[in-house]
Amino acid sequence: MSDVPKPLTMIDLFAGCGGMTAGFVPHGFEPVLAVEWNLHAAATYAANFGEDHMIWGDITQLADSAIPEADVVIGGPPCQGFSNLGSRDVDDPRNQLWKQYLRVVQHARPQAFVIENVDRFMGSSEFQMLLNEADHGMIKDYQLSYGLLLAADYGVAQRRQRTIVIGSRVGPIPLPKRTHGKVPVGDELPWETVRSRIEKLPERPLTTELPDARTTFFDQTVPGQFKWLDLHFGRRPRDLSLMRYDCVPPGGGRFDLPDELLPDCWRNKPTGTTDVMGRMRWDAPSLTIRTEFFKPEKGQYLHPQWEFDDPSRRVNRVITHLEAAQLQDFPESFAWCGSKIEIAKQIGNAVPVGLASAIARHLRGCLQR
Repeated sequence: MSDVPKPLTMIDLFAGCGGMTAGFVPHGFEPVLAVEWNLHAAATYAANFGEDHMIWGDITQLADSAIPEADVVIGGPPCQGFSNLGSRDVDDPRNQLWKQYLRVVQHARPQAFVIENVDRFMGSSEFQMLLNEADHGMIKDYQLSYGLLLAADYGVAQRRQRTIVIGSRVGPIPLPKRTHGKVPVGDELPWETVRSRIEKLPERPLTTELPDARTTFFDQTVPGQFKWLDLHFGRRPRDLSLMRYDCVPPGGGRFDLPDELLPDCWRNKPTGTTDVMGRMRWDAPSLTIRTEFFKPEKGQYLHPQWEFDDPSRRVNRVITHLEAAQLQDFPESFAWCGSKIEIAKQIGNAVPVGLASAIARHLRGCLQR
């Protein structure tokens, strides 16, 4: 008899490009259904995990009969702007996507489910709705554990904070304990750094474009598949932008720009938005990688290489798509589909693979016990 544990089946809802699935599969989870409405994200998922179980389309059109039983359901249902929903009624049309997630849980009857969302989620009316449904509604058979997890505390070179909810009907499952720390305690490891993820990549990309490649998924032709250095392309910044980049040291930002290089919008706003036009630090995690990481005015996205005494040793550019994907812990073998903008959205919207992996490893151990 084999000592290899039996795979646990898994459903990924609002799957995006498959960041969560990429973290779960190596720990013995087998995807049997995934749902994603964006064509390019669904194609990326299919390129990496198979087209047969990926449904490209609206989850509201997913028939109950098409939902298989599964050991685990994962996903991050979108929130509707954290508005005050008044009755917080699961039947409110603005809660449609949350209702769909819970509907799948009802029919799949998993041992456990995992919900991830933005850090503000726990203060939202959608979160209160979730608690109500666990108390006396659609998921009343499940015990919930929830809290904020910092990706850097789980081996990701990124200070990205997410709300994680674990629901279990086989006994309480706590959130995973952190494995890393800014100041490690006990057997914890130090935080991973930007250096550990992107130092070996070429400082100066050789192109500004993706290769000319097309592929077909769901009978639709999309750009791709692109792998590894295909995503290591640069941009063509204006001379004014280059002058601004050159003034920003590691950890710095717009406040390091001299007055003559400040746009009016920043000159007239002396406080706030401290990370824009920011430069990463080699020996620290990055800040959150968002969907527009290729725009330095959106955050701390300048390459970390910069030396005060040697201007020739300054890399005055934003990080590439590949560097962003590495900071999100996507594996080198990962394949991507879509335009430059579509792939950037997929990278920025994904759950860091390392954080998903930590949750998967913890969940697997709890379910086996």
